[in-house]
Amino acid sequence: MDEKGGKWLMAPLCLRFFSVIDSPHTEWKKSTIRRKLLERTGEKVEIRVEYCYYVVLKNCVNIDEFQEEAVEKLQWLLSTSPFDHNLKRNSQLSGTIKEIGPRPTFKTAYCTNALSVLAAAGIENVLRLERTIRYQFDGPIPEDDILLQVAGDQMTECIYHENFDFTPVKGREKFFEIDIMGDPRNLDKANTELGLAFDESDICYYKDLFVNKLKRNPTDVELFDLAQSNSEHSRHWFFRGCLYVDGNERKESLMDSIRATQNHSNRNNVIAFNDNSSAIRGFNTVLLFPSDPTTTSSMQLRQVRRHITYSAETHNFPTAICPFQGATTGTGGRIRDTHATGRGSHEIAGVAGYSFGNLHLPDYHMPWEDENEYPYAFSHPSNIAIEASNGASDYGNKFGEPVVCGFARSFGQRLISGERCEYVKPIMFSGGIGAIDDEQTTKLNGQHGTLLAKIGGPVYRVGVGGGAASSHIVQGSRESVLDFCAVQRGDAEMGQKLHRVVRACAEMGNANPILSIHDQGAGGNGNVLKELIETGGGAVINASSFELGDDTISARELWTAEYQENDACLVNATDISKMMKISRREKCNVSTVGTVTKDSRVVLTNFDDEMDDRKPVDFDLTALGSRTRKEFNLRSLRMLLKPLELPARLTVRQALEMVFRLPSVASKRYLTCKVDRSVTGLIARQQCVGPLHTPLADVAVVALSYFDKVGGAVAVGEQPIKGLISPAAGARMTIAETLTNLLASPISSIRDVKMSGNWMWAAKCDGEGARLVQACDALCQGLAEVGCAIDGGKDSLGMATTVGGELVKAPGTLVLSAYAPCPDVTKVLTPDLKGPQDGTRCTNVVYIRMGSSLNHNRLGGSALAQVLRQIGDEPADVEDLAGLARAFTAVQKMILDDVILSVHDVSDGGFITALLEMSFAGNISFRADFTCKSDPISFLFAEEAGVFVEVEQRHSAFVIKNLKGHAEVKLIGEVYPQYGPDATVEVIVNGEHVIHEKLVALREVWEETSDRLGLMQTSAVCLQEAKLLSFILLFLNLMAASSFDRFRLDR
Repeated sequence: MDEKGGKWLMAPLCLRFFSVIDSPHTEWKKSTIRRKLLERTGEKVEIRVEYCYYVVLKNCVNIDEFQEEAVEKLQWLLSTSPFDHNLKRNSQLSGTIKEIGPRPTFKTAYCTNALSVLAAAGIENVLRLERTIRYQFDGPIPEDDILLQVAGDQMTECIYHENFDFTPVKGREKFFEIDIMGDPRNLDKANTELGLAFDESDICYYKDLFVNKLKRNPTDVELFDLAQSNSEHSRHWFFRGCLYVDGNERKESLMDSIRATQNHSNRNNVIAFNDNSSAIRGFNTVLLFPSDPTTTSSMQLRQVRRHITYSAETHNFPTAICPFQGATTGTGGRIRDTHATGRGSHEIAGVAGYSFGNLHLPDYHMPWEDENEYPYAFSHPSNIAIEASNGASDYGNKFGEPVVCGFARSFGQRLISGERCEYVKPIMFSGGIGAIDDEQTTKLNGQHGTLLAKIGGPVYRVGVGGGAASSHIVQGSRESVLDFCAVQRGDAEMGQKLHRVVRACAEMGNANPILSIHDQGAGGNGNVLKELIETGGGAVINASSFELGDDTISARELWTAEYQENDACLVNATDISKMMKISRREKCNVSTVGTVTKDSRVVLTNFDDEMDDRKPVDFDLTALGSRTRKEFNLRSLRMLLKPLELPARLTVRQALEMVFRLPSVASKRYLTCKVDRSVTGLIARQQCVGPLHTPLADVAVVALSYFDKVGGAVAVGEQPIKGLISPAAGARMTIAETLTNLLASPISSIRDVKMSGNWMWAAKCDGEGARLVQACDALCQGLAEVGCAIDGGKDSLGMATTVGGELVKAPGTLVLSAYAPCPDVTKVLTPDLKGPQDGTRCTNVVYIRMGSSLNHNRLGGSALAQVLRQIGDEPADVEDLAGLARAFTAVQKMILDDVILSVHDVSDGGFITALLEMSFAGNISFRADFTCKSDPISFLFAEEAGVFVEVEQRHSAFVIKNLKGHAEVKLIGEVYPQYGPDATVEVIVNGEHVIHEKLVALREVWEETSDRLGLMQTSAVCLQEAKLLSFILLFLNLMAASSFDRFRLDR
């Protein structure tokens, strides 16, 4: 490379441009890198940074002509400001420079979208445009591997050295056969070398299939296909399998038990268990439609029947490897699940959840966090907490889907048995609520000659083998190079283009050209194209018909890579022109890659330049589909437990100091404030409530139309730490939390509530499978008692990893997402205390214990137990789920009758936390005075199922009477119209003051962990400005009204 001679060609047909970066975000990024380098090396450095743009041209381009015609446009497009063309042809840095950029084989989303912009600007003959960051160090120069870890992405980026070249270093790899006819043991060898994750039953089955039935050798492409398409991740062998628990055969599979919950609720599902999302019966409403979706046209109002969809999945393994990309692609994949429902549906809002290990934040020691080793191949929990949420937020912000609900949990502890239990492998949960028109709910079958089309981005070699990788019993046990290959990358702009194509097709009503559609996920083309024809028939698919993002893509990569932002669909030949017309408008590629045939064979022909008689894939689907259920022998292991021991001198205030800093209890402002929560204009309730915009809402609610009040409500619940003590109790408490979160929104009926069940469990580790069965049985029984049902879900059963030779399992986790029709989105309540609305002295707060007695105040698995580095032996539980359901219905009626002002559920942190959170959000004083039979600490910090409701004094007796026979109820205090800095909190238990202080002081403790996490993702200046705004609002006593039709500043 010639840095000085004015030549920017560092390799044939490659131009470079430079731009110095100077912004507040850059300063924060530099300070973060300096801090991380100081932690890793113990040395301080100063940093200057600049962007470098690589413009890779086609070989046919005349360089002089290109510079004359296009460079001025490039400078305008690539400059950071349209008014200041700060792009230079020479570097502005000097001395020793380190450069980080995308790997040469990894075409980034930035590149894909940049090329689209260049084409629109008339700049042609550009093969690639990538952006790197160059660092000039004043001080010790960090090693390459350290710098990449603290400033880059090890999966997608590398350090650039002298003579770096984007030119591919090798051609397309050819497919090959594995000789198992000659020696069946070669399949075992291929299993290890290719990372196929076949278990013993898989290997025996495939040996028999190829040697005895098909009587031929498999190709590497076919084995990769089988590894992904038939992986645990894709086929759910455990949940569909034959289970023997302690030698006793279970009468039905877990999947059968879950499906049977449908028998105990209203039959309001229009889609359940057989599509990419589930859907429940919605409402007749008025919607806007284009008169001609294929072109620019006028909009018209149309009366339609619109149903409510919900989909949820996790992206745990990719997020462990690369949190940002893992979370972006998890969000993107779930978004495509939503729109690939039926023959095309609509996204409205997202749900996000994160479970990670102990944070170990800098200069913020938490006494319950043990010093432990973390695996090199996985990201540190603090990085996951920040980068995973950044990835999900980034994708949603760019795509245009708000995040309106979620959860966050941190846990890591060495149990009484000595084993380490921690979310070293994290959970990245993504859910989405949407809508589908009645006429689009049923997929149609293809006939002979029907076209198979791919919509979306081009083929890249990313996400190769993800289905198999995430199906390993113990994660991180493979070669790290295989793990990195299995992670994808997200392109939200391409995702939005794809969405618009699908939406336009669905808006055509009965003329929709899409017969059936599936999003591409685990298993890539090999899985999604077979899904389209699984009801009958076969297909011939042509490798050369795919749009390639890299000309060196091999047949194996084409067939199995999970490259993102892509759908497959069936389209009649007579209708493909409609889809092509829409795709040209949206600048989204559509490729017809094959046709449906009459036989049951799926054939992938090779690339045109590599044609021969042997095909990379030639499967008979009838042979593949004949496999019997897998058998699993499980045994129960007794969990070693020890009663919880409370320190003798522990005060309520001391306990709050610890509990309020636990991530599962503390403020989630670090998650909510960086993501859009209102885009689409259909969001009726998102997380932030009250005058200080406190992130506390229990339920999210969306409208189905701009012209109506009908909509859908969604809430999430998970109680894994209680499940460590008793999986059954954990499952029942998860049901209770989910329903008490949903309670704040009026719904049509509790029997209309449907739930998605997502299981994250190390189920194939000794003892864990039996625990999962206990939880599943309790879940199914509990749902029968409350009258709700499961209608979908996913499982992730590789929630264990090895660290320093030790097996570390994550807590077995069940996440339930409940969704239901909401007849009036304007009647949704929030948790913030409102104070008297009728001119009286105060309002009352009523505590409703749901499903258990007030005499039960169990602390096992609670937040208090966790901060005391214990688990306990008796968790909170629900003895009467039917009573909980009756209480739910009674409260719902009072919400519709405008009797209740505020409602909030008791969950992590217990009774006292929920009560204080309501006051924090309302920025208002309250006084609680009550008696209890147990000791105050147990009563205040127990997490037994229940809710607080705020009511006008005149309604207190009515509320208590209405709940008689359904729940135990206690009038516990009053809310006074004293706001802001003057607000106080007073709690008296059994005649003794346990708390009496300013509200502001307690709220600052509750916000502190969020503030610390905020410093890791934004500049201290920005965080201080946000805090200052909160204090200004606090001192102005700004009051936001709780209704839709008034806003007042009179307090």
